[in-house]
Amino acid sequence: MKVVAFNGSPREEGNTHFLIEEAAKVLRSRGIEVEEIRVGGRALRGCNVCFSCKEKKDGRCAIDTDPVNDWIARMIEADGIILGSPSYFADLSPELKALIDRSGFVTRAGGGLLRRKVGAAVVAMRRAGACHAFDSINHFFLSSQMVVAGSNALNIGIGGEEGAVLQDAEGLANLRSLGENMAWLLEKIRS
Repeated sequence: MKVVAFNGSPREEGNTHFLIEEAAKVLRSRGIEVEEIRVGGRALRGCNVCFSCKEKKDGRCAIDTDPVNDWIARMIEADGIILGSPSYFADLSPELKALIDRSGFVTRAGGGLLRRKVGAAVVAMRRAGACHAFDSINHFFLSSQMVVAGSNALNIGIGGEEGAVLQDAEGLANLRSLGENMAWLLEKIRS
C-alpha cells in the first residue's frame, strides 16, 4: 500500500513537514510506503475552468506547464492521500489550493478517480486559522468521495519558527494517532 503526502509549505524542513513525518513514521512501521512531495514554493497555476478535463476525461489537466498532472497521477495510483499546509491568513497555502482545485476538477470529471481512497488533512499553525485550512482540505476529500481519517483531536500542530511544532507534544500525539487510524482504514479497505 502507498500513501502520497503533499506538503503545501515552501519550507523544506518546516512545521508542516514535521507533522506529516510524525504520521508517516507510524504508517511506515505498518508496512505502508509514504512519499512526501513538497508543493509549497512551486510556481503553480490555479484552475482556469476550461472544462478540458470534463471533455477529455483522461485524468489530466489542460495546464501542462507545472508538475500537477504528475501529482494527479500519483494521487490516482495511491491508496491514501495526506494534504498538509501551514495556515496562511486563516487558510491553506496558495500552492496547495491550486493542487486541490485542479486535481478536484480532473478526478471528478474522470468519474470519481479518488473515490474510497483514504484522506488525511494536516495543518501547522502559529496562532489561528487552522480550522479553516483543515475544513478546506476535508471538503476536497469529502467531495471526492474519499474516506477521511481522523485522530483523537484535530490533526493540527502549533509552532511558529521552523521546528517549533516538535515542542507541541499534544499535536505530535494527534499525528501519531492519525497515522494509526489511517493505517487501520487502509488495511480494512484493502481486505
